[in-house]
Order: sequence, then structure tokens, then C-alpha cells
Amino acid sequence: MKCIISIFSVVLSMSSVTSVNAACPYDSDCLNNKYGAGNPYKPDGLMNPYSENGSRYSNKSWTNSYATDAPKIYDSQGNYRGKLSTNPYDPDSVSNQNGRYGNKYSPDSINNPYGAGNPYSNNKLYVVPSR
Repeated sequence: MKCIISIFSVVLSMSSVTSVNAACPYDSDCLNNKYGAGNPYKPDGLMNPYSENGSRYSNKSWTNSYATDAPKIYDSQGNYRGKLSTNPYDPDSVSNQNGRYGNKYSPDSINNPYGAGNPYSNNKLYVVPSR
């Protein structure tokens, strides 16, 4: 999962939609910006280890390797791209190497640089936290 974060930057807007871009370290909504959405003290931030969305113990967190209600990823055309999760057993997790959304050869996987994960594509990815 950390390799996904290093490849993509997750942009957080608290209207419950998060966008993923190739690089955005100066954007206030980007997780790469430690003074913006990437602030580890943001109350509901994905990078806050004590928030519901960042805690490794929360069922809604991308960092919990057993979470079943992790944030969902959609592209700008509304296509579902899996769950932003470190759970290698969830069939929809981007960390499941054998699953549709985690397999590096699947056209629907953000781990496929020639498919949905193409870093040169203008098709943005959005992360929607669970409610």
C-alpha cells in the first residue's frame, strides 16, 4: 500500500471525496502536503493515526490490514477501481495481488501502469471514505 501512496498522491477534500493525482506536494488538499490534507493532526484525515480513517485499528481505515469497510476508489468517469486498503485478503483491495483491483496485470487495477494506474493518464482517481 505504501508503494501506491508513493506513486500517487491522495488529495483530500472533506466533502467526502478524495482525489488521487500523480504529484501535488503544494496542493492544500494533497496527502503529500504535511501542512494540508497530509497533516497527521487533521481530525478526520487519512494520515492521522488516531482518526477513524487513518487508525490501524479502525474498520474504515486504509491502514488496517483487516479492514473490510476501507475507502473506495473511483476514476473521473465513475468507474469503481477497488478499495484503498492494505488488506491483502479483501477481493476488492488494491493490496490483493490476486484480486481484480490489486493485480498488476488487470486493466482495472491502479497497480497496472498500462491500465487504470497509468501515471500519464489525465483520468484522475477519487477516494471516497466510508460513512
